[in-house]
Parts: sequence; structure tokens; C-alpha cells
Amino acid sequence: MRIEKPWGFEELLEVNHAYAVKRLTMFAGHRCSLQFHRLKRETIVILSGELLIELGSSRSELQSRVFRAGESLTIEPGVVHRMSGVSESSYLEASTVELDDVVRLEDDYRRIP
Repeated sequence: MRIEKPWGFEELLEVNHAYAVKRLTMFAGHRCSLQFHRLKRETIVILSGELLIELGSSRSELQSRVFRAGESLTIEPGVVHRMSGVSESSYLEASTVELDDVVRLEDDYRRIP
């Protein structure tokens, strides 16, 4: 199932009682919300392109790094993060099943109530 997003799109490849897998495409020059998850743990694997990932324990303590194809990282619950497309990028997200567990702190597309 393909889900359109203002920054690109995601494809839900598998959801079951134990895990979820998505393939995401981030358009160049776009970024997702600055966010964290209360329960969800996710592992990101870059398939193509360059993806800038910001991570930190809070908004004021973010560190950033550009990830390229073949690189991966795991984001634990509570870690503030955001992905930005340096170039159009494709990546896999394997996670626990709490797909709606998103706390947005900032959003370029006005998706914070």
C-alpha cells in the first residue's frame, strides 16, 4: 500500500503482530517532521541517495550526519529525529508495530494540531 506524504511517499510492505516494514522515498530538499516515538523502535537502512538524519535527546541537542546507500542506524524510543533528502532517497524502515506512535515537535507542512 502506497501512502502519499508531502515530503515523498511510503510503501507499507509488511505489518504483523511482531514487526512492520516500510520502504520510504524522500524527495530532494524535503524533510519529515522533527519527531520522536514513545514506544516505537525503528531501524533505517538507506537503499539509494543521500539522507541527512538528525538525532538527539532533545531539540537543542541534535547532531546530524549524511547517510548513503548501505548504511543503517537504529532509533530508540524517545530519541528526537528527522530525515531530510539531500538527494532523492529511498530507505527501508523496520520497526515495532506502533505505526501511529508519532509525536511531532516541528513540521514544515503544518501537520501539528
